[in-house]
Amino acid sequence: MTDPTRDPLDLAYPFHGRWLVRNSPANRVPSHGTALFGLSHAIDFVPVDDDGRSAPYTLTSLLRTEPPSAFTGFGRAVVSPIDGVVVGTHTTEPDHDSFRGLPSVGYALTQRRRLDSGLSAVIGNHVLVETTWAGGIAVVAVCHLQQGSVLVSSGDTVRSGQPIGRCGNSGNSTEPHVHLHALDSRDLLHSAAVPITFRGGLPHNGEVVEA
Repeated sequence: MTDPTRDPLDLAYPFHGRWLVRNSPANRVPSHGTALFGLSHAIDFVPVDDDGRSAPYTLTSLLRTEPPSAFTGFGRAVVSPIDGVVVGTHTTEPDHDSFRGLPSVGYALTQRRRLDSGLSAVIGNHVLVETTWAGGIAVVAVCHLQQGSVLVSSGDTVRSGQPIGRCGNSGNSTEPHVHLHALDSRDLLHSAAVPITFRGGLPHNGEVVEA
């Protein structure tokens, strides 16, 4: 079980460039609205351009799905946020169309179907990095990576800042982004959440961070 008296696991940002913060635990816990699957302190990062946009908004954006390639950050490099050992990867989930505007309503109604399809249908392509944390272990999950982009394998030792994949739109994702959370074991379905910080603090929803 997670010991709440232990300090949070401090991470580096899993990227370079400009990214918009969504669903931050700095704003609420559980950040994604549920404590299930160790998601209490999860956080999302959306890659954006110099104007803070993930992609231009057009009439098409409001009425139809869009290919992930229309988004500025699709395929942007993702790096390990911590030193550790890779204990799991998945790289075969397809990158589906993105959903903004009215299409996002219909997409939300398919959540149950994705949950029933298994964990990888939800978190998409991912890398799991195990590290030591306050005398125990923590497993950091970096999710929604681009299909076929994962650069590491189970058993590999990685360093913070080392490329591990690319930003994608796989799994339960409405537009290309990176989801990150930390757990107290390798059992993604039954672990407790590990509190996290980035460089000693937490960014807030709507904040653009650079690394």
